[in-house]
Amino acid sequence: MEEVSRDRPTSQAAIEWPTVLLAIVIYGGWVALLLVHRLLPLPVVMLAGAVLIAWHGSLQHETIHGHPTRSRIVNTLIGAVPLSLWIPYGVYRDSHIAHHRSPHITEPDHDPESRYVGRDGRGRVAARLQATLAGRLLLGPPLGVLALARDEARRFGTQPGHVMRDWVPHLIAVAGIVACLEASGFGTLRYILLVVWPGTSLTLLRSFAEHRADLPGPARAATVERGGLLGLLYLNNHLHTAHHDRPDLAWYRLPAHHRRHRARLLAQAGRAHRSYGEIVRRFAFRPHDRLLHPGRER
Repeated sequence: MEEVSRDRPTSQAAIEWPTVLLAIVIYGGWVALLLVHRLLPLPVVMLAGAVLIAWHGSLQHETIHGHPTRSRIVNTLIGAVPLSLWIPYGVYRDSHIAHHRSPHITEPDHDPESRYVGRDGRGRVAARLQATLAGRLLLGPPLGVLALARDEARRFGTQPGHVMRDWVPHLIAVAGIVACLEASGFGTLRYILLVVWPGTSLTLLRSFAEHRADLPGPARAATVERGGLLGLLYLNNHLHTAHHDRPDLAWYRLPAHHRRHRARLLAQAGRAHRSYGEIVRRFAFRPHDRLLHPGRER
């Protein structure tokens, strides 16, 4: 099983300027939205805000994988700004690293990003509500917040020091974001409802069909062949089999890796969706997979 590289291979550039430029665009766009939001129609504010939140989530994913510099501290400073407010960067980082290192991806007891439930039934209601894409996009954001609160409350009982390490800097940074929202007149509640919720939904569209327990290969990862504009929004993570094959590669190098190894990667994946439009057509109101992990049915 591949591992997440916290420090990039020395053969790569010391600074990956496309990702640095991307960070400048995202943070600059967020500041600009706060400054001019009163001049824009509400649908434009919602769309721009949602895109920025989802794009920022993709940027955070890049920093977790050791980009755009060789310094973990610098990468953390770039990625840890909590534009989405609700999840601490450290929690996301540790969960995603555990996901990549898991020898049993999709298995609920081994993969923290698994959407399956075990025989104990924990999380069954939330999984059922998000079984279709419509449910995932509409209810996924608040259910994700509730699941995080539940998991962190449990973790506090066994690892209070680790929880404080993740949450104290996060809450300090959130206070700064909230101060900016209130000073600009945007408002925190309005920001949560009009920007964070739809932006998180955009991110959940990407992750909806990424993994299935019945797929071959250790990563159980599917690929969306044509990402279109969403491919840019997700920083080419729609090529998810290629990402799991080489999690150390920067986002702008993934398409070339996918093209070079397409036959092997698709054989390894066992499934390729043509586009996100296909995923919407197939799964908008139909479950993507069963709720119970197949390994738990025996």
